[in-house]
Amino acid sequence: MNKLSGVNNATQLNSSIDRRWFNERGSYQHLDPGELKVLVPVTLGVLCFLGLACNLTTMGILVSNARKGKLSLINSLILNLMFADGLVLAFAVPFRAAAFSKTSWTLGWAVCKTADWFLQSCMAAKSFTVAVMAKACYRYVSNPTKQVTIRLGSIAVVLLFIWLSACSATVPHWLFAALQRESRGLVCVQVVPPEARDFMSVYVKAYPLSVFCAPLSFALMYFWKAYGRCQRRSSKTQNLRNQIRSRKLTLMLFSLTVAMAILWLPQWVVWVWERHLAARESEGAQPFVSSPPLLLTLTAQLLTFSLSLANPLIILSLSEEFREGYRGLWRRLTLRKQPPSKPKPGPHAPTAPHSPCPRPETSGQLRVDRGMGSSQLSMEDAQPQQEPGIAGEVDRESLKDGIVLPDVEQFWNERENGELNDENDPVPWEHHEGKAAEK
Repeated sequence: MNKLSGVNNATQLNSSIDRRWFNERGSYQHLDPGELKVLVPVTLGVLCFLGLACNLTTMGILVSNARKGKLSLINSLILNLMFADGLVLAFAVPFRAAAFSKTSWTLGWAVCKTADWFLQSCMAAKSFTVAVMAKACYRYVSNPTKQVTIRLGSIAVVLLFIWLSACSATVPHWLFAALQRESRGLVCVQVVPPEARDFMSVYVKAYPLSVFCAPLSFALMYFWKAYGRCQRRSSKTQNLRNQIRSRKLTLMLFSLTVAMAILWLPQWVVWVWERHLAARESEGAQPFVSSPPLLLTLTAQLLTFSLSLANPLIILSLSEEFREGYRGLWRRLTLRKQPPSKPKPGPHAPTAPHSPCPRPETSGQLRVDRGMGSSQLSMEDAQPQQEPGIAGEVDRESLKDGIVLPDVEQFWNERENGELNDENDPVPWEHHEGKAAEK
């Protein structure tokens, strides 16, 4: 505790140190103990609950599709986007709600050191993911009939590169975070030493460009080009179906990018505003404007967190594949069996009613069959041998389907009634043998 007091005294004596609050100059410390102090944490709690439910549902659908063999780079990037949203809702939002509900910082040194860095890293990963997604969408739209096989290792390398870039770009948020004692108690601030002031002056300008402006501009440009390719008509039916599918995919991913640009923009306005004021104060100059209004700061943070709820809702509303997956997931969760699908009659399906099954053989027919046994033995040598499995399979299939040929049925009826003529007799040798025996 003495060490912390010594550090705080040294930082207060040095007027050239650039101090910045953890959450935009400590707006949560300025919340009145009335409505805002209760309303803001409750709103964040509702966003957290709904957002986690939607993100987990979307991730479950993506994982289920991946197990079915529908693994692609675009689906993996959407899964990564939902994963980053889930991290923001599960870890960043609860700590921010707890910070808003207290007059001083009570979450400890470790949370102060990593909270802002963690939130900025997740947001940067989402921005980089959208940029890579736009490039992948453009490649797919350029040739939708081409079968692209991508390995799981390649997808893992892309995702690892995205997260390493995001965590590296936000290192100063972790490096300069510190606890400081003020009149109201401990607060979490950004303390920049004098030797790092030049670096931070460059970082403040380069960070928004590299994390917000450049990736989203890159994504919007490629989505616009992809949508232009989708507008070209094709004469072939298969190509037309692929164009419709590509257009829906491009519209969904373009909506994700526009939502991110709109909902994240107020937060960047507040971020740049606060850093500009801090830089002017550190130089001893009089700032032109005061600090951002409290309502603007709170609205910017709520819009940033609501982006994690908007992303899965956009995907579930604009993608037919995800809607079907959501219905199937809901049936599995509620233990409902899917209704059996009725088979549609195809071109080879029989439409005529089945013929009646053959009647059982009578005793007279059995006697005739015994007489035919000797003659059939002589015919087996003259006729070519059939394959043993073909006739049995045909008979089993015909009996299974209940189909009887009309000629066969007429033959057995005439044979039972004794109406066979010599011209139409299929086994004339039986009658010749019988006549020879009588003579």
